[in-house]
Amino acid sequence: MLRVLFRTFLRTVATRGRLAAIGSLAVVSVISAAAVTLARPGDTFEAGATYAVANLTSLLPVAALVFGAGSLGDLIDDGSLVYIWLRPISTRLPVVAAWASTVTIITPLVALPVLVGTVILDSSARLIAATALALVVGVLAYSAISVTIGVRMRRSLPWGLAYILLWEGFVASAGSTAGRLAVRSYLMSIIVQVAHHPIKLGRYTLASGIGVPLAVGALALAYTSRRLARTDVP
Repeated sequence: MLRVLFRTFLRTVATRGRLAAIGSLAVVSVISAAAVTLARPGDTFEAGATYAVANLTSLLPVAALVFGAGSLGDLIDDGSLVYIWLRPISTRLPVVAAWASTVTIITPLVALPVLVGTVILDSSARLIAATALALVVGVLAYSAISVTIGVRMRRSLPWGLAYILLWEGFVASAGSTAGRLAVRSYLMSIIVQVAHHPIKLGRYTLASGIGVPLAVGALALAYTSRRLARTDVP
């Protein structure tokens, strides 16, 4: 049943409009990396790190939101979720399937192009490893959070964008306490610890940088399963 749900979510969420919109942003991102390399062949490591950080904190969470929030959120909004409940299944199955489909979509659509763009700018092993690890953790965590937003919030896209732009982007930068509650702080810590590149928000250890976002993602999925069980389908 999990495989059936996974395929269903892949088919319903990966619409042409969403793929075209996010795919275009990913292509523009890679082109910008190539343009910077041609225009400024100086400090390639700094340019690569700046590029990786910019995409980890903007393109990646937005892409996860677009696909993750829509996976279950669209079914709740249009009433199609009722067809999933025709069989007596655990609420964990559609939640895991929605999360897995989001991960499957944004990994090749966003994560790989960002990694390619980083390599174009700087091919040092430490920066590539740091970016790849941060992307893996970010994809897993942001996908889980986005699925939760889709189930918890009606009009999930504006609420999710507010979370990304205001909380992750602004509030988390204001102090260490708020930073502890932002996924981006831990992704930046991975860059700091692995690439040895100083970043203001990268205050935590490598273990925290990996473990905290994954734990948050797991808790988000557990909460979403319970919330989905109490969701009224219109």
